[in-house]
Amino acid sequence: MTPASPGSAAHTTFTIERQLKADPKRAFRAWADPASKQKWFACHGDWTTLEYRLDFRAGGSERNYTADGDGLLHAYDAHYLDVVEDIRIVYAYEMRLGETRISVSLATVTFEPSAAGTRMLFTEQVVFLDGYPDDGMRRQGTELGLDSFEAFLERDAGGVH
Repeated sequence: MTPASPGSAAHTTFTIERQLKADPKRAFRAWADPASKQKWFACHGDWTTLEYRLDFRAGGSERNYTADGDGLLHAYDAHYLDVVEDIRIVYAYEMRLGETRISVSLATVTFEPSAAGTRMLFTEQVVFLDGYPDDGMRRQGTELGLDSFEAFLERDAGGVH
């Protein structure tokens, strides 16, 4: 992939709120437990997982490498900066298509008790690099991933996370 605008940086921030039918402890565990997170994290269920690992702690990291239907690598590498059990997760991550870095982000996820179970806020500050044309796809992909997260919580309501 050849950069369309070498050196450019396009910034955006978005917040997604979800009312979850799970308590904050269970919602947080679905992010923290590697086996649980791998089940819901992909926004494209038909892609092939090449590598997945999660070391969930402040100073830890996460890697999710997948290949789309054409075999193109979609690489996600995250570093956990702040973790407050059952309350907050802050992490930075980069995404690559093949060998080309397309974005770098800072994400914050908070969990607050609510009448329904948990009010979760996901906020992402992202910079798209070198003319990468996101056109709202990052937010859409995040929405799909959070849809999968909610379905996971509802499907595994009786399970231990």
